[in-house]
Amino acid sequence: MRTPNFDRFAQEGTLFRHAYSENLPTVPTRTVWWTGRYQSPFRGWQPLEFTDYVLPEILWDRGYTSALVTDTYHLHKPVFNFGRGFDEVCFIRGQEYDPWIVDRNPTVDLEAHHKLRGDASDATWQPRFEQYLRNVGGRKSEADYSASRVTHAAVEWLQKAVLQQKDHLFLWVDYFDPHEPWDPPPAYAALYHDPAYRGIDIWDPVPGDVAGYLTPEEVQHVKANYAGEVSFVDACVGQLLDEIRRLGLYEQSLVMWVSDHGEPFGEHGIIRKARPWLYEELVHIPWVVRLPGGEGSGATVDALVQPTDLLPTILDALNIETPLTLPYVAPQRGPLLFPQDVVRQRHLVELTGKSLLPLLRGETTQIRDFALVGIHNQQWALYTHDWAYLHTLDEQQRAPELYDRRNDLTQQHNVLASHPAVARDMELELRRFVAKLRNQN
Repeated sequence: MRTPNFDRFAQEGTLFRHAYSENLPTVPTRTVWWTGRYQSPFRGWQPLEFTDYVLPEILWDRGYTSALVTDTYHLHKPVFNFGRGFDEVCFIRGQEYDPWIVDRNPTVDLEAHHKLRGDASDATWQPRFEQYLRNVGGRKSEADYSASRVTHAAVEWLQKAVLQQKDHLFLWVDYFDPHEPWDPPPAYAALYHDPAYRGIDIWDPVPGDVAGYLTPEEVQHVKANYAGEVSFVDACVGQLLDEIRRLGLYEQSLVMWVSDHGEPFGEHGIIRKARPWLYEELVHIPWVVRLPGGEGSGATVDALVQPTDLLPTILDALNIETPLTLPYVAPQRGPLLFPQDVVRQRHLVELTGKSLLPLLRGETTQIRDFALVGIHNQQWALYTHDWAYLHTLDEQQRAPELYDRRNDLTQQHNVLASHPAVARDMELELRRFVAKLRNQN
């Protein structure tokens, strides 16, 4: 995949080669990012909780002017409240199955870009596909694509902030792409398409088994669309970074470029996140951090890092002490009638992530012995540099697995039977760590 802007940014910042997700997928990972705490043992896809002290609120409480610009429509769903703490929120509508365009006329051409499975799943996926086709039916140019619209809105906010001579800025730009549907602008799709391909231009395959559904040629075409999507997002983020440079903000800013998870394309027999299987292709994520002034630029770090570390790193860089103390107001029992009926409580917030600054500054070579990856109530995994141990919580559905990452990075050969002691040790380590987290929760 061609990612010139990411490559340039990696040279100007520090690249973390072994970043592994936590609490997949979309919404749960953002909860981890903004709370700085491991969450998969406790909760999954749900709204923020009342006692969550999240990143935008922490910075608001310290004088930052902030904005969230995103087309990740799940954050905008009723009661999810992921705009909490931001001064401004800009939700770009129409991504994926967002119920944005509800007019069903004219009808959409489903067969041009989607392939159903011809089974009971059609009742779920056909209306979702149709919704997306309605959402994008009005696109006329590259500027109408969601990622372009997100970049435009983010640039507008930055320009306004500079014009108003604001300082202490916090901007979270949250691109849903390169999440499916994979329908990049034609110029980006053309970079990777096989000109000999004559099948359906599949944008959004139905999650599930590949066998009996997609031909090898169709899988390769879907991957080509994904690659085009990645390059398109790279171009959009590149435009944003160029504007940050042009406005004179780049050198004095802490900038991070990170993703929440990867994507299966048949490596283990499934396409999309059809199963809670925490293999490398799903859980290995890109992450580059650039410190103000370019400290550590061009470096590569081999330590294991996780989304739990994002918030502690930001707080450390801004000299905000932890643990955090959250003041909040709780009513006494019964109706709240007068101010004296209010109890002011203080809630100590312990972070379970770790600051990356010691790694960024070369003060240490590792901050943890392993990475815990999880999907709530479904599967846990423990990753080290040498091994990956996958543990399904309902062992009747799927037995534990062990992979030798030194010789089998793509995890094609389960070696648990030949290394039972390694598997037992890793399971024990996993259970002890989760028990420790529960004691801290």
